[in-house]
Amino acid sequence: MNLRSKLAITCAKATSALIKKLNRGSGVTLPGYVARLIDPKILTVMSGMVREKTIVTMGTNGKTTTNSILYHALKAEGKKVIINRTGANMLNGIISAFVLATDRHGRLDADYACIECDEIASVRVLPQLKPDCALLTNISRDQLDRFGEVDITFQKLKTAVTSVPDSTLIINCDDVLSYTLAAESKNAYVTYGISEQIFDDISRSEIRESIFCRSCGKKMDYEFFHYGQLGIYRCPNCGLARPEPDYTASGVEFHEEVYSFDLDGMRIHSTARTPYNIYNTLSAYAALKALGAPMGHFQAMIESFDYGNNRESIFTIHGARVQLHLAKNPIGFQQKISLVLKDPNPKDVIIQINDTYQDGEDISWLWDVDFQYLADANAATITTNGTRRHDMGLRLKYEDIDCASTTDLEGTIETLTKTGTKNLYVIVNYSGLYRTNRLLTGMDDNRKEAGQP
Repeated sequence: MNLRSKLAITCAKATSALIKKLNRGSGVTLPGYVARLIDPKILTVMSGMVREKTIVTMGTNGKTTTNSILYHALKAEGKKVIINRTGANMLNGIISAFVLATDRHGRLDADYACIECDEIASVRVLPQLKPDCALLTNISRDQLDRFGEVDITFQKLKTAVTSVPDSTLIINCDDVLSYTLAAESKNAYVTYGISEQIFDDISRSEIRESIFCRSCGKKMDYEFFHYGQLGIYRCPNCGLARPEPDYTASGVEFHEEVYSFDLDGMRIHSTARTPYNIYNTLSAYAALKALGAPMGHFQAMIESFDYGNNRESIFTIHGARVQLHLAKNPIGFQQKISLVLKDPNPKDVIIQINDTYQDGEDISWLWDVDFQYLADANAATITTNGTRRHDMGLRLKYEDIDCASTTDLEGTIETLTKTGTKNLYVIVNYSGLYRTNRLLTGMDDNRKEAGQP
């Protein structure tokens, strides 16, 4: 390592320490910016210190959970792993994850690196990181003001992966967009997919990002849809078709709010509460196999894995069961509505919609979600919250669904957990997630009984 890189690491660490001392944030983004200013090649230097393999996870839905599965699977094998666990998935956040993990001599002690990467940032990150594997969960609409329509995301990802031709792609072949990207690149690729129908009608909805063949432009024939454009497809004109996946989950069963399934000779009894987490498990497994990573403890790890990742959490407040869920785009929200309807019991629902830069300032995607299903959710009350609570209320009004609105989230939760159905769902988009999680954690009965602040 040269002196410039050492200086970059030293200054980045000092920046992080100062931010924390001043209580101005978590200090996981600005240090990377400082390091990059001093040494523009710092990410390449850092990634070169990883002893074995580096994998980058990208995609519209599921990348944080998938990256976490990879991390825990490798840790279970006794490996030392770098991860940007905070979700800081832009260039500066990724650099921070590396430089802040070094010892006092600026050395990195890591066997593997598991890095979550924003799709738009991938164009800058991948050429510097040069990962051994690039995992792509799916491609769909997300934050229209940042990403634009899905074709822009497709082209950005294609540019990114073709800049690292030695990287093996891990592709969800049920997604025609992802599979086409892999087929058009020169990279080697491994596929995963699910060949049986496991998503219900509510999850499937009518949200379709692309049902036209990207090779010849003709409309694709589908045997069935999982959700969005994911499913079993074939072009009647040029013959482009969903291939038989290299890795698949089968024999999927849903019992007592969790899923079990067969995977490569194992019967997995997971804690997954949504079928999409089967995809996340499958993609991580395919990536680890492609890397040649040790996997002796994979089944035990995944059967105890917490898929919540702070994005699906359960609390007990005044004896009421309170569930917190993240929903930040049409596909994700549709999955959460399906989850709510799987619960036949009376319930209260709070939906918080914000429009910060993190969320995406364009919230027109709300009109792509099939909210009409909430009319059959056995919801005693539905309350909207957040900076765009009135937009959410208007969207529900168009479905003839009654709702109230509030600016006092804590007070509303307090009231509903005391006098409501004792079964509360809180659904938030991105900027409200960690703040609401902290709020609910502070209100949790178990925490109060333990005398924790």
